[in-house]
Formats: sequence, structure tokens, C-alpha cells
Amino acid sequence: MRYTTINSILFKKNRAKLVKKMAEKSIAIFHSNDLMPKNADQVMPFVQNSDLFYFSGIDQEETALILIKEPGEIKELLFIKETSDLIKVWEGNKLTLNEAQDISGIKNVFWNKEFKKMVNKAVLNTSTIYLNSNEHPRANIVVESRDARFKTWIQSKFPNKRYKKATNLVYSIRSQKEAEEIKLINKACEITHLGVKRVLKYLRPGVFEYEIEAEIIHEFLMNKSSGFAYEPIIASGANACILHYNDNNMICKNGDVVLMDFGAEYANYSSDLTRCFPVNGRFSKRQKNVYNAVLRVMKLAIKMLKPGITLSSYENGVGELMEKELLDLGLITKKDIKNGWQGGPAYKKYYMHGTSHHLGLDVHDVSDPQDVLTEGMVFTCEPGIYIPEEELGIRLENDIVIGKLNNIDLMKDIPIEAEEIEDLLNI
Repeated sequence: MRYTTINSILFKKNRAKLVKKMAEKSIAIFHSNDLMPKNADQVMPFVQNSDLFYFSGIDQEETALILIKEPGEIKELLFIKETSDLIKVWEGNKLTLNEAQDISGIKNVFWNKEFKKMVNKAVLNTSTIYLNSNEHPRANIVVESRDARFKTWIQSKFPNKRYKKATNLVYSIRSQKEAEEIKLINKACEITHLGVKRVLKYLRPGVFEYEIEAEIIHEFLMNKSSGFAYEPIIASGANACILHYNDNNMICKNGDVVLMDFGAEYANYSSDLTRCFPVNGRFSKRQKNVYNAVLRVMKLAIKMLKPGITLSSYENGVGELMEKELLDLGLITKKDIKNGWQGGPAYKKYYMHGTSHHLGLDVHDVSDPQDVLTEGMVFTCEPGIYIPEEELGIRLENDIVIGKLNNIDLMKDIPIEAEEIEDLLNI
């Protein structure tokens, strides 16, 4: 692994929070992700299951975790892939039992060949079994996971047990970040800043979007990031009006603004940034007016993110801010505001996505949608205006830690003022 070892205290605290919420005489079971096939004998780069990592810190395939809550006793059982001389030659070292103990803080670590035998034993004295699954509202699940295969097996073997979704407990826990987690997210943001600095030195008319992407990933890998936290968007000109543009294959032309939405991943934690730079080093008057309108909304929106509010009320408030800016830019009229657009608010014609989402082990991190904002949550703030008829799209995004009184902007040092960007592009 490229990142500095995380103190096992974090994973111990995470497990303790879950066990506290579990019913008496219950167990919770978590699995790693699979190695996914590519073509022929190849596999895709391994990405750990976020929940398994959150509770154990183990960043290796073929891993399982069992948490057992019995009256007056808590048991933690970890199972990892047993290595061999053959595996060592072809794949390198895997974790030893002692190494897994040190990383996770779990004393009882076994080879995974012991897993089903231990499950059979653990289930005997339990009434409730919590099973893990991906319940993210944006998830499009077409491949059966290890968790899903295990669910089929255990429910057929123990049909009379009470089964519950672990996510009903886990998501509200994960949305509240520990100080150690915020440090890891901040490290990812610092690496992202280095990527921005590199772009500022490289951007000029005639470069391809993918060349900018290459400059960024070079900087990320040189600074111990595992790579992009998500597929980067490098969108120049009209491409910036495509919200999930990932082709990154067009030339950045003189007079264009290039929208760059990217973030580094560090220790499985994500960052998420968007910046917009004029390709030739200077915004036109119109481009700067639209840019500053988005920036004004962003600054006010960050202040609106505070404990006690719901995301729905927050989004309504941001919509009102955006409505005023679009009115001033001449993009909508008071009549449009009265009539709305396609059954929704008029501003949705030029600002069609949400402003903020949770950030953590996943870019669109998990949460309980009913929860109000609380201190320690981490959100993006990313308003935007998209004008296809002008081939102009502006989005700005920083990562924000919700504070009791004042928020912490983890990207406050990354240039965002229009004049500062122009100055840096013309050094």
C-alpha cells in the first residue's frame, strides 16, 4: 500500500459504534469486494469494499469480518486469504495473521478456510443476523457480490433466523467522520491541490483534454495517491455542459473555458474538486460574469451548510440564490420564474444537479437520508451554470467539514478567484 499505516484505533472505534447499535444476541458479517475479471486471464485493479475497510482497515481481497454481540460479551473475528509460496512468487506477499491483527486491532484472526465453520458456530446462539449490501440510491448493481452470494448461502442454511440490513446501522455511522478520517480526506485534498498547480503550469491552447488528465495523474501517483477517486472530467468548451463527460479527447481551443472535475484518492478516502480555467489565460467579460455568479452562490452555500438543517431545505435555499444570479445574467426572466421549467423551478434549466453530497470512503458517500446535518460530516459544495447555446459550463467545487460554529474548507488554499487564476495562468 502507498499510504502511511492508519492507526488501528480508528477501526476499533468504528466497530464499537456499530456494535452499540446492534441488537442483543446478534452478529454482523462483512465481506471484501471480489477481484473483477477483465479479459482472458486479467483482472481489474482491486478496490476494497468500503464498509469492510471502515471496520477493519484490511485492504486485501478474500477478507471477511464477523462481529458478535452476546450478553456481556463482544467478539470480533477476522478472516484473511491464506498465502503460499506459489502466491508469493506470482502475486507477492499477502498479509500474515499478525499483520492483519496490527492493522485491524482484532485479536482473533484466521485464514478464510475457517470462515464457514466459524459462521456455523456463531449463528447458533444468535437471534438476528445483519448482512451487508450496497444500498446506495445511485447504485446500479448488475454483478453479484461476495456479500450477495453469502446471503443466499446463509439464508438457505439458517432460514429461521431474523435477517436485517447492516446498512440501516452502518450508513448513519459512516456519515459522521472521526478526526482521523478528516485528516485522511485532507491529505487527499492536498494531493489534489498539487494536481491543480501542475495544470496551471501546463494549460494552453492546443493541448488535448487527455493531456491535462495525464499531467494530473502523474502528480497524484508521485505523491502516494492510488489515483483518481473517480473518473476525471476534463471538459473544454461545449463539453463542460455534459455533466458526466469522461471522453477527455478534445482539443482545448483558444477562447474556451475548460471545466476540470477531479480528485485524488488517499488511503481509500476521496477528495472531489472542480475548477474552471480559461484556456488562453484570460476570461472574456461574459465568462467572468458567469464564473463570478457561480462563485457567489458557492460562498453563500458553504455558509448555509450547518448543523441542524436538512439537505432538502439547503438545496431549496441554494436554488433561490441561483435563481437571482440567472436573472441578473439574463438567462431567465421573472416570467420564467413564475412559470417554472419542465415542471420544476426555472433555475433547473441552467443548473440541473444538486449542490452537495457526502464525501468520505466513497465520492458520493453513504448516509441516512433522514439525518440532519451534524458537526463532523463532510460535504462537497458544487454549484454550476451550464449554457449550451454559449458553449460555456462553469462549476466550482470544494470539500467542506461541517463545524459546530464555523465550517472548515479543506480546499481553501486552492486558487478559485477569477483574477488569481488569470494571474497564475500568465506567470
